[in-house]
Formats: sequence, C-alpha cells, structure tokens
Amino acid sequence: MSRPRLGVTMAVHIVALGGSLLRPEESARQAWLTRIGEVMQSSIDHGDKVGLVVGGGAPAREGISLAAAVIDDVALLDEIGISATRLNATIVRSTLAAAGIDVAAGIPHSIEEAKAAISEHDVIVMGGTVPGHTTDAVAITLAIATNAASCIIATNVTHVFSADPRTDPNAVAYDSMTLAELAIITGPAEHKAAGASSVIDPIGVAAAQREKLALAVLDGRQPTILEAALAGRQFDGTRISPD
Repeated sequence: MSRPRLGVTMAVHIVALGGSLLRPEESARQAWLTRIGEVMQSSIDHGDKVGLVVGGGAPAREGISLAAAVIDDVALLDEIGISATRLNATIVRSTLAAAGIDVAAGIPHSIEEAKAAISEHDVIVMGGTVPGHTTDAVAITLAIATNAASCIIATNVTHVFSADPRTDPNAVAYDSMTLAELAIITGPAEHKAAGASSVIDPIGVAAAQREKLALAVLDGRQPTILEAALAGRQFDGTRISPD
C-alpha cells in the first residue's frame, strides 16, 4: 500500500544523504551543499517538509579504523561512527540555516526528537541514533514514524545494482524492484560490523518490508535528480515497491 500524505497539502519526505557525498575526493562540495539548500527550498515552496538523515562517510570509517586497533566492541565503535554522522549533519544543517531555510536548531539524537522537530520546522537534519544500525535504517524508521510520503536513499551510486558496479563490470542496474528482491541483494537483517556499508542497510530494508514502505535509491551527487524525486516527477534511479 502507498503511505498517505500528512495533512491536506503538506507532505513529509525523508532523505538519507550518504556520508560519501561529503567526502574530500568529491569535487565542488560547496556547490553541492548550496544546491541541496536550493532543493530543500523547492520542496518547502511546494508546501512540504523534509527530514535529512546524514551518514558518517570517511570520518566515520577513519575513526572506527583507528579505534578498532584497541577496541573490540562493535557498540563502542558504532558510537564513534554516530559521532561522525552528527558532525556531517551539523555541516549540512548549518549550511541550510545560513541560506535562510527554516531548519530545526540542533541535531536530534532520537526518532522521537526528530519527529517533534519536524512538526515545528520545514527541515530537520540528523545523523545516527543508537548502535546497531546505519543512518539508512534511521531514515526508514523516521519515515515510518512520520508517515512520510517518500523515503529516498541518496547515495554515490545511480541505482541498486545486482552486484557492486565498482568491482563487477557485469553488474545490472535496476530501474524498479520489490523490497523482497532488494532483501535478497542486501542480505539478512544483521549488524555485523561498525562502519559496514551496502546500498541500503539490511536492517532498514527489513523494517520497510514490515511496514510496506516504498523506497527510492538515486545518485545524491546529482541534486537535480533528488529534486525531481521529491517533487514526485520521474527520476533516474531505482523505485522499490512493497510487493
């Protein structure tokens, strides 16, 4: 089933922004941040609200790698990764605030805080919450909690692929698929290691399956694609239906 919009004209959209989108090797990061602000303003102008959940990217992986030499506790390593997500979220939030967007002050540390903040502001920005899952799962959980009109995973690949396209030249890109088909690719709903990365967190995929929440995966390096998806237009990426 499709998830209804909140209110008569307003919809909530949740977007997971992969931390890789802020990494040093990505060119023109300042221009990208400016465009994300413009995309947020476009959604606001349509009467919508947006929740951004930002991943940890390189700072999370580097911090976890450094600490892993002396810490043998996945939950503690997760906490380091969560701190990195909140740093990245602060960068995004501060950029939006500087652009004059009504973005909630501070970075929510829980789904409950985020849900309350999005009821009062046009945009909220957050990172991780607690150990045991990635920000993809946080975004999906927030989408469920806010009865969001859409849940978009904006990452550094263009689609969901049958295999990692960076290592498998025969990987197939999917324009559409079901959550059940996605679950086969992402694997069991388990959190095995801090800093682990897949196209979508399998724990989040399992939650989406339980709640019949449609997802979308797209290239977050191209804000125009995200803007189209938020506006309900056709976009280049993967549409993932409940069944």
